[in-house]
Amino acid sequence: MSSDKTRPTTIHDQILALGLQAARLRDALQKKKARDLPPNTVEDLTNLTNTLNNVGLQIESFEAEHSKLMALADIGQVVNSSLELDEVLRIVMDNIVLLTRAERGFLMLRDESGQMSTHMARNWEQESIKSNEAATSRTIVQRVIESGQPVITTNAQEDQRFSGQESIMTLNLRSILCVPLKVKNDLIGVIYADNRIRAGIFAETERDLLAAFANQAAVAIENARLFSSLRHTLAEVTELKNLMDNVFSSIASGVITADIGNQITLANRAAQSILGRASTEIVGHQLDEALASVSKELQPHLAEVRQTDKPIVDLEISHKSSNGGSVDWRFNLSPLKDAGQKTQGLAIVLDDMTERKKLEAQRRLLERMVSPAMLDQIDPNSLQIGGKKADITILFADIRGFTSYSERQSPEKLVAVLNRYLAAAAEAVLEHEGTVDKFLGDAIMAWYNAPIIQPDHTLRAVKTALSIRNAIAKLHAELHQEAHLDFGVGIHYGEAVLGWIGTEKRLEFTAIGDSINSTKRIQENASKNQILISNEAYARVEKWVDAKPYAPLVVKGKSQPIDVLEVTGLK
Repeated sequence: MSSDKTRPTTIHDQILALGLQAARLRDALQKKKARDLPPNTVEDLTNLTNTLNNVGLQIESFEAEHSKLMALADIGQVVNSSLELDEVLRIVMDNIVLLTRAERGFLMLRDESGQMSTHMARNWEQESIKSNEAATSRTIVQRVIESGQPVITTNAQEDQRFSGQESIMTLNLRSILCVPLKVKNDLIGVIYADNRIRAGIFAETERDLLAAFANQAAVAIENARLFSSLRHTLAEVTELKNLMDNVFSSIASGVITADIGNQITLANRAAQSILGRASTEIVGHQLDEALASVSKELQPHLAEVRQTDKPIVDLEISHKSSNGGSVDWRFNLSPLKDAGQKTQGLAIVLDDMTERKKLEAQRRLLERMVSPAMLDQIDPNSLQIGGKKADITILFADIRGFTSYSERQSPEKLVAVLNRYLAAAAEAVLEHEGTVDKFLGDAIMAWYNAPIIQPDHTLRAVKTALSIRNAIAKLHAELHQEAHLDFGVGIHYGEAVLGWIGTEKRLEFTAIGDSINSTKRIQENASKNQILISNEAYARVEKWVDAKPYAPLVVKGKSQPIDVLEVTGLK
């Protein structure tokens, strides 16, 4: 006896089992050739077997139809269960491919330009179809779009309606089914299914099934679109509100809005302050009138925003104020849109950059006077007159032959040549991250290891001196022979006091101490193109620097001679 696991579970299975038993009984009776059976018993069993088989086929068809209807009901429930369209349609398309026995399924929707574009493409393995494999029959899709009626073909290769169509022949398409998606008689897309391998897999039942689904899907798509539009509109309103809150909470930025006709509809308090006008003199007036001082320069940019519908940011315009002073304004120009993304005018964010520009110019000037490293260390809120001790390497470089050269030159030419030489020396100092203390006529003073600690500060000073010598050689190639001057350089290592010297009205950050004076005396004894270094400094760099003995220096203010060496180069 059969177990419960093998017992037929559907009517179709039971009918098939009954037919099989009748056939077996007939065959058994035929083999035994029983003579006591009623007449025509075998024929009746044969007829019964055939009848049962036919009934089984009809029940199978009915059950298949019932299964599809149940699947369609399930699909309808899925379609209407969510407004997240992509996920819903993915599930639906997988079911459509499965129920219709299609190889591929595509859902196409009209885009904003009116063209059909594939919104969802799935295959029989429930995978998304890659773009290079997503080609369909344009002919059949276009016919459905034009007629608004479903199209079905059991073998497109032999269908006379599509004979010779390039897409069908090239893609080797066979079974194709395509139905329209309509919302209130408005065609919004199509559902397309095909099988490139088998012919004759689609019948009227598949067409009706797909058409029924299309009606449900069209409604779901429209609902999702309405929801998406509402959500997008809400996001825009929220974004606009946040933008307005941020803009109006800013004291420094002025905000001006104007309609399509360039009439100003809003100007906040900061805008009134920047323009120097009351609200009644701005709101209700034309942009050209309210921004008369910059109207000529601003007009092309306003026209560009209107034409491209894109913002322009960080636009800076300088102009003269009513009192003749220079004024710098920065503009951010944007199209002003409503919730439907329709441009309603212009929004202008205005900042007065005059003071900031002035401070930037002052800093640039200060950077030319003070070492950048020093400038970065300056905290205006904590400046104190005084200083602290530090071990530093000091470098003095003085132009040799400048005095006699200056007697033969005009002041203008003299200053020009002087600046060339001093600039070359200063650039060499900054190149090796030294600090230029000051220019002393035709000399330059610099130090290393302050305010930033530099373990190799003495070596940096020597490299600076060699760089100065190289730079002077290059200058000689550019200048006239009579302007060929040279530097004498002195280098020393020792303790000094670094700090702010002067008064609160006039301060100077400098280094003072005996080591400074010693360096100056060493430099005074250096001949042109010569680099002298004290023993104290050389002891720190002798591994890397070549030097030769030099006679001790007897200098003013020193009771003992200063021992020095002449630097010849790096090892």
